[in-house]
Amino acid sequence: TVHHVTAELDGGPIILQEPVKVADDDTAESLAAHILEVEHRIYPEAVRLLAEGHLRIDGRRVKILKEVHGG
Repeated sequence: TVHHVTAELDGGPIILQEPVKVADDDTAESLAAHILEVEHRIYPEAVRLLAEGHLRIDGRRVKILKEVHGG
């Protein structure tokens, strides 16, 4: 989960989120590795959306604005 940072720990609205499958034989270490893989994929995407002005944050709501691809 990537969320907007506020003064409250993990209190900001969610920007992007992706599920992580948990296998019966997962350990804390293997699960942490799976989570890290997802973080490395979605954090840059969240930063890009914010930097390019494609996020609108209104209180607890986040809207991803349509991206316009020029031609």
